[in-house]
Amino acid sequence: MSSASPSPASPGRAELRALLDGVLLDPVEAAALDVHGRTDAAVLVPLFLGADGAPRVVLTRRREDLRRHAGEISFPGGREEDDDADLCATALREAQEEIGLDPDGVEVIGALQPTPTIATNFAVYPFVGLIEPGTTWRPAEAEVAEVLELRLDDLRAGHDRRRMLRRGVPFRTDTYVVGDHLVWGATARMLADLFERMDRAAAEATATT
Repeated sequence: MSSASPSPASPGRAELRALLDGVLLDPVEAAALDVHGRTDAAVLVPLFLGADGAPRVVLTRRREDLRRHAGEISFPGGREEDDDADLCATALREAQEEIGLDPDGVEVIGALQPTPTIATNFAVYPFVGLIEPGTTWRPAEAEVAEVLELRLDDLRAGHDRRRMLRRGVPFRTDTYVVGDHLVWGATARMLADLFERMDRAAAEATATT
């Protein structure tokens, strides 16, 4: 598995690890899953504990002038390249290129269910990584308009099923809204998977007490 664990780690990192203990997929096994899609890609789901004690996730808002996914909110990531050791390495490399996140500052603790994208025909493999708070972001000017640090509780509260229009075709889909930020599509599906796993871990912890 391509990851590194900074030392010493903050107490918040241990708390987040405990929240997801036993419910994430093994990164190697997840990368071996067969997902429909012409091109393999990977994203990093960076988590940290904010100063208020609330878990937060890092996402990016893409520039409005991009040819694909203009203005959309997503996790840092992209397609696998020949030089990448594996899909986990892809996620770490892309996060470094897009937002300046040092791979040595990421502790990959597991993976979420891979998901296909409908419009672009990618098979996207999400890897969950713990990072320290207070990171100084360096967004790639050509691609990233803004780096977002959103509370997981706020994303949960902003969940809804809404009607959207894509290339003239109406459809209903799960979305997460925090302020002016709308998350939908594959990123919303990954968030839903993360929340379901966190709920499962909380339920199992309650059952054992």
